Amino acid sequence: MNKPLFALIAVLSAVSACSTDSYVYRSQPLVAKVETGMSKEQVLQIGGKPLTASERSVVPGTCFDYLLTQSGEKQPYSVSFDDAGKVDHKSFMTCNEWSRAQQKNREPPPNMGGMVGGGY
Repeated sequence: MNKPLFALIAVLSAVSACSTDSYVYRSQPLVAKVETGMSKEQVLQIGGKPLTASERSVVPGTCFDYLLTQSGEKQPYSVSFDDAGKVDHKSFMTCNEWSRAQQKNREPPPNMGGMVGGGY
């Protein structure tokens, strides 16, 4: 791996870790205890009533938005459920942000200007 690429990856990793401050919230029950495959009822027992509960717009299911608070700081956190009501994703973003990320992942890649093959 070339050095500039490695340096870029290291910087991006550091910046992304700082942007969520996940280490600050790691002791919060939703972060520490909620696991993939849990039911909505289990999540509600751990985290209580969410700020909002919404239907997912890209993949069938629902999503709970929470607002974590630690040392005066606030951080959005979402727990997403598949159509069977089981946790399939949790993250330091809102349900709307998660939906946009899912939608973007489903979009076809941009046109490469007629290039065919790997360009080698």
